[in-house]
Amino acid sequence: MKLALFDLDNTLLAGDSDHAWGDWLCKWGILNKTTYKAKNDEFYQQYLEGNLNIEDYLNFSLSILGQASMKQLNEWHQQFMKDTIEPMILKKGEALLEQHRKEGHRIIIITATNSFIVGPIAKRLGVKDLIATECEMKDGRYTGKIAGTPSFQEGKVTRLNSWLKQHDIGLEGSYFYSDSINDLPLLSIVENPTAVDPDEKLKEHAKQQGWPIISLRS
Repeated sequence: MKLALFDLDNTLLAGDSDHAWGDWLCKWGILNKTTYKAKNDEFYQQYLEGNLNIEDYLNFSLSILGQASMKQLNEWHQQFMKDTIEPMILKKGEALLEQHRKEGHRIIIITATNSFIVGPIAKRLGVKDLIATECEMKDGRYTGKIAGTPSFQEGKVTRLNSWLKQHDIGLEGSYFYSDSINDLPLLSIVENPTAVDPDEKLKEHAKQQGWPIISLRS
């Protein structure tokens, strides 16, 4: 069975769900609209430039998960889906997912964003297989810390290799769609890499390598 791997943020979504979650929490006064948003924006710029320290960012962004009850977090997320995520979902992205389903490919969303945020999004997109940064849990609630290896840059390859071993599947004929230079390690090992509305660094690399460059927005 061939695999069709998809990044989520700025690939299947017209925006970044992780950054948007922080903005949504600030908008509703759950987090500080000045100090938290400024730091959130700073980390996002580092991500776009390809020099984000993922551990520093996750320690910052996951802290809210350790401060609120599961009930409260789930209520917030349901509203976040309605307010922010639904408008971000790209019709052409959904069509591309459906194309791969019809071809009998196994679809995986693989993202650096944490599983609390992206779990419901993957479900909304009809994708069962998800590799995301995992959040530590203790006594039925989040601790605000990371669990295991974040699925970011080389970490995506590490996490995918663990998944492949667990499911006894290889990368023969595999596809991967991404917008970000951060995903170069994974794009470089699949048979069919595709740059989707790519950032400038990835666009240039894709041109040099002769990779397809597509848009799911236009």
